[in-house]
Amino acid sequence: MIVQEVAKKYAHALFLSVKDRGLIDKAYDQLESLHDLVVGDRTLLNFVGSPRISGDEKAAFIRKVFAERLDVLFVEFMLVLVRKRRAAYLPEILDEFIRLVQHHKGINRVTVITAIPMDAKEEQNLTGQLAGKLGGTIELEKKIDAGLLGGAVIVTHDKIVDGSVRHELEELRDELHKLKVY
Repeated sequence: MIVQEVAKKYAHALFLSVKDRGLIDKAYDQLESLHDLVVGDRTLLNFVGSPRISGDEKAAFIRKVFAERLDVLFVEFMLVLVRKRRAAYLPEILDEFIRLVQHHKGINRVTVITAIPMDAKEEQNLTGQLAGKLGGTIELEKKIDAGLLGGAVIVTHDKIVDGSVRHELEELRDELHKLKVY
């Protein structure tokens, strides 16, 4: 849980800073690329997280590698993460930042987890219902979990709606345990 708290705190601070400077689109493009880099290859995270490498060496490396690729604000942000020993959380921070920018632009990222793949009509109906409730554009990420038995779990940024058969059975079991039989 600390990962999400740290990610939200730093991503929100970065988002406000970017918004104040009018750099939202630039930040989105550059930081999405950085996100793909650190998620695809953990070498950078391993380097900046290593206790064997001094903070000055880490800072020099980040400046050398990213000065030409990223806006100075983003390079300085990465240096703050290194200094505060939060660099290990960079993928989660960037993911949260990207979500904040998308939300600002009216794009809602929603994860739907089902027991079996949805057909095109079900996906279209769900997307339409979500757009009506959340507004904006819906970016649907689909996952499969056979353990749900049926139904779906829908995850937005701040809500989880569990309409799975497994969840319903668990609630039924809990209710039955509460009953007193005479």
